[in-house]
Amino acid sequence: MGIFDRFFKKPLPKNPEDEYIVTITEEYIRVEHPRIQTEQISWNNINTIKLLNTDEGPWNPDIWLILSGNNQKCIIPHGAKGFDEIFDIISKYENFNFDNFGKSMTTTENAEFMLWTRRAN
Repeated sequence: MGIFDRFFKKPLPKNPEDEYIVTITEEYIRVEHPRIQTEQISWNNINTIKLLNTDEGPWNPDIWLILSGNNQKCIIPHGAKGFDEIFDIISKYENFNFDNFGKSMTTTENAEFMLWTRRAN
């Protein structure tokens, strides 16, 4: 490593999840990344919650939390700062599927796990 690299080169994150900035407010969740379009969803608009497992780790996040509904979507990588806070909130939703969460955490296959769906009124 040259002297200029030490002073001017920005170090790469240790984990790919470190590049994601998750903002959580009372109104919405926003996810920002330097090379990916910003995503945001209002808490009130969430209709489905899923976990998506991929085989892209460890070079890319391999577990993703997908919040979607009403033409909005927000995808948060497991391991990103803020993931646990969001999980603490959504896991209290009525009929949250903890079994599927456990299955997702123990699989190494590409798979999608439904965690919650808003019931029609």
